[in-house]
Amino acid sequence: MPTETSKSSKAVETLRLGMEGNAVKELQRKLLQKGFNPGAIDGKFGNGTQAAVMAFQRSEELLADGIVGPRTRGLLFRGKAGVLEDVAKTKELGTIEVSRMFPHTPIGNIKRNLPFVLTAMRKAKLHDRLMVLMALATIRAETESFEPVAEGISRYNTSSAGHPFDLYDNRKDLGNQGAPDGRSFRGRGYVQLTGRYNYQKYGKRIGEPLVKNPDLASDPTIAADLLAAFLGDRESRIKEALLDWDFAGARRLVNGGSHGLDRFVEAYKTGIALTA
Repeated sequence: MPTETSKSSKAVETLRLGMEGNAVKELQRKLLQKGFNPGAIDGKFGNGTQAAVMAFQRSEELLADGIVGPRTRGLLFRGKAGVLEDVAKTKELGTIEVSRMFPHTPIGNIKRNLPFVLTAMRKAKLHDRLMVLMALATIRAETESFEPVAEGISRYNTSSAGHPFDLYDNRKDLGNQGAPDGRSFRGRGYVQLTGRYNYQKYGKRIGEPLVKNPDLASDPTIAADLLAAFLGDRESRIKEALLDWDFAGARRLVNGGSHGLDRFVEAYKTGIALTA
């Protein structure tokens, strides 16, 4: 485990299990002051300190990962959540790096569309490592071309004797109200937004008339905003799943099933290695 022996808490970006030093001691004192007893004030980030950090995080409705990063540190020491590191600005996830997460995708597609995605994630304050990797892995699973495409006809959306997307027309869970809703509100964009309900909800969220003009969901800028909004609604649950390496659970939160799970896992693990 990495150790820290002399830097102050202000100079240390992240504190976690296994670290030692003055910064950990300051953390322990602050936790005790806030009413979350870490045990001995010994400068060793052990299980007791981790449990106290997690209790504080739950109290503040943060992700209870037991890691003292910018958000936790800010609330603990200053009463205001700190700013998350922008993983894209570290130059760890440029076009070349992301192309390793998308080994079968033309690099031109990544170069053209990646800026839209990173801008939308920044705007939604989802620019930390876990959420950016979640967004990219989701794109790999949904549209490996790294382009905001519209869903094609398949046995899952079209019956053998029916018109295109007839199996979607009367899906109450999607908010559809009969033909032509299935075709009109089929999956589009990076996240494959589907159903009248989602077009209405997220169109209103990002200020775009998606119900009147569903094809807007395939515009790269709008598709990126939709991806960020959709993931943002599930941020804490997504992070909890990813921290447990529950990739199937993280995928279900977006897709509702396991479609593209193998591509999702491969992309996410590659991204983790690139940003380690």
